[in-house]
Amino acid sequence: MLRAGATIGILGGGQLGRMLAMSAAQLGYRCHIFAPEADSVAAEVSADFTNAHWHDRDALNTFAAACDIVTYEFENVPVEPLSAIPQNMLAPGTRALEVAQDRVSEKKFVENIGGKPAPFAAIDHDSDLAPAIDRVGTPGILKTRRDGYDGKGQWAISRADEAQGIRIPASGSVYEQRVDFEAEFSVILVRGRSGEVRFWDSAVNTHTGGILSHSELPAPAIVGKQVKEARALAKKLAEELGYIGVLTCEFFATSDGPVFNEMAPRVHNSGHWTIEGAVTSQFENHIRAIAGLPLGDTASTATRIVMDNLIGAGALDMTRHLSDPAAHLHLYGKSEARDGRKMGHITRVG
Repeated sequence: MLRAGATIGILGGGQLGRMLAMSAAQLGYRCHIFAPEADSVAAEVSADFTNAHWHDRDALNTFAAACDIVTYEFENVPVEPLSAIPQNMLAPGTRALEVAQDRVSEKKFVENIGGKPAPFAAIDHDSDLAPAIDRVGTPGILKTRRDGYDGKGQWAISRADEAQGIRIPASGSVYEQRVDFEAEFSVILVRGRSGEVRFWDSAVNTHTGGILSHSELPAPAIVGKQVKEARALAKKLAEELGYIGVLTCEFFATSDGPVFNEMAPRVHNSGHWTIEGAVTSQFENHIRAIAGLPLGDTASTATRIVMDNLIGAGALDMTRHLSDPAAHLHLYGKSEARDGRKMGHITRVG
């Protein structure tokens, strides 16, 4: 168990790191942020900040020496440099990063443990695309194999001829069949060092332009019917990875059951509602898990909970947002409101 007053290192300096640091402070821990961006909203609420490139091994060594345990808030942290951090200090470990960072590896991993992703084909060269479309069918989605998030690195393909002229990046791509779904939902779990697993209620998610815009509880009936199966897969995934902390798996609810979309080895935007809407938030339970503390109750505190992301221009209008006395406003400290940038969120409970 991590002693009170110990230092938790967080790889990544965004809003997820910010909210993790705030929960850690509540439990009496200090946080040390490591991020390549000098403008870090997580560093604003942390005791220490190392601003260095991911591949700066000397900086990573010095950072690790100043921490008692290290976690991450960003799934695209390069794996190779993390060998500078003693692996018994890193929770979750690098295996989860290796799987989540490669969409083909992720889908194969899920298939191997009995899960069902959408039909897919790996694309390594330009010449692989046309045969893959013939094999998988249309409509489909072409995605970069690495580094995509919030709808970035994705191209919808309705007909085979729309793929003409597309160039495949050196890191490869994956082509997957578009899923005919009734709802999108998240399974968010926390797994402690003892192997105990707890789940939060699953919210139904709405995306706009590839970015999560709205999460709501209760989810539609079809989600309720498929949550048990989806949870079983998510739990098995966590166990196979030896995972410690909060893990998120996104699913499509379809007429044929839950279809796995992707995993995020971290706290997740679709779980922000847990700050006010659950007995213990995803952020606090992640800190509890990696610190070896007892896990908190994940039960929801109301029958209806809504979370809306504040994205881009207009997101910083505090007067407008707080004109609703029931609104719980969270702004992330970002000063520049660009299109598609998550500036904060609002949760309404009850």
